[in-house]
Amino acid sequence: MKTKKSVTLAGDADRVETISRDLMPKPFGWSGKIWVGVLSIIFLLGLFFYVQQVWYGLGITAMRDYSTWGIYISNFVFFVAISLVGSLISAILKLSGAKWRTPLTRISEMIAVASIIFAAIVIIVDMGRPDRFLNVILHARIQSPITWDVIVITTYLVISLLLFYLPLIPDLAFMRDRMKGIPAWQQKMYKILALGWKSDPGQEKILRRSEQILAILIIPVAFGIHTVTSWLFATTLRPGWDSSNFGPYFVSGAFMVGAGGVIAAMYIFRTHYTNWEKYLTDKHFDYMGRLLVLLSLVYLYFNINEYFVPAYKMKGQEAEHLNALFFGNYAPLFWSVQIFGMVLPIVLLLFPKGRKPLPIFLISILVIVGAWFKRFLIVIPTLSHPYIPMDRVPESWQHYIPTFKEWSITAGTLAGALLIVTLMARLLPAIPVVETIEEADPNHKAPETD
Repeated sequence: MKTKKSVTLAGDADRVETISRDLMPKPFGWSGKIWVGVLSIIFLLGLFFYVQQVWYGLGITAMRDYSTWGIYISNFVFFVAISLVGSLISAILKLSGAKWRTPLTRISEMIAVASIIFAAIVIIVDMGRPDRFLNVILHARIQSPITWDVIVITTYLVISLLLFYLPLIPDLAFMRDRMKGIPAWQQKMYKILALGWKSDPGQEKILRRSEQILAILIIPVAFGIHTVTSWLFATTLRPGWDSSNFGPYFVSGAFMVGAGGVIAAMYIFRTHYTNWEKYLTDKHFDYMGRLLVLLSLVYLYFNINEYFVPAYKMKGQEAEHLNALFFGNYAPLFWSVQIFGMVLPIVLLLFPKGRKPLPIFLISILVIVGAWFKRFLIVIPTLSHPYIPMDRVPESWQHYIPTFKEWSITAGTLAGALLIVTLMARLLPAIPVVETIEEADPNHKAPETD
């Protein structure tokens, strides 16, 4: 009689039991239910106003003939930026041989998948009528950066999903065999998604090889997605956008905010789940803090390049645009973003105490909030200072202040992305279980990939 073969792991049974008990997904407690409830309310409010926008048109927003791109596009660029964290942690650190990255990979992949999904959604929101997206596909022109953007975002989403799913297969099989007392649909989901995984050497070799290929493949695509996004701006003749610096400027900023997003998620998971301080240790926060300092310094360099050269020339509409940023209506926001979103985090993270879990969490929040408003400053002031002066137009067209409905829709997309990450963590282990058990075994040897 044939018996079902389950996933087995070598090593001490108590260690396997302890790690699996700590890292297996668990039902929401009261705080988790409140968190999901708040996110759901924000998401549904945004969805309600989006339905209004579809019904009444983009007239419910503050966007007019000059400010044709508002906070929706700022939000899109932010989502694309933070999605690059998947390639940073799962690919670049993996290929560089950083062993400490293991507890961070699944968290970064969850953030990447949720972010790139909502980046695509935000573009459709910005179009007004969702059916217009079909025109981008049916009437695509290779000369248009928008066409390139659709191609690279789709490619990045597919690779990100595979990079998230393939390393998850051993954990899905592990939960299939060990999780009892769960709903039948959940047990069936684990069984289907595990794809008959039995953890034999042949399967492991194929899986590791596939992961390595994807890790290599996603790096140029990750650089491509934000470079192409930057070209949406740089190929448009506008003050502040006519720059050859935009590609590396966008990529470096994306890696910075992505690292900040992972740090924030690390702290939330560590404080919410029992015993996770054993897996997300002070060492991980220290290493991520060092990485964030490096990425922030690179981004600071490109910021100086981006503003110093046109500021040195101070010509025409470029001068008007820079004066608005440095001394005008946008100056408080501009200097707040530079100081609190970049300079202050760099200074604080240079000290070991600044890289402890709570301080670095607060610093990462500054980085994330500063990064969102940085994208706002890239989009809005430029549109407010076109090369042809605004003459004989209504006063409201000369300024852009997002309406409550716009803010609600934008907040709804942010809540939706957080909701995806939350639900993933409820159903799937946010830290790889099988890999953690194997690495805790002193006799474990990594499988060959060749």
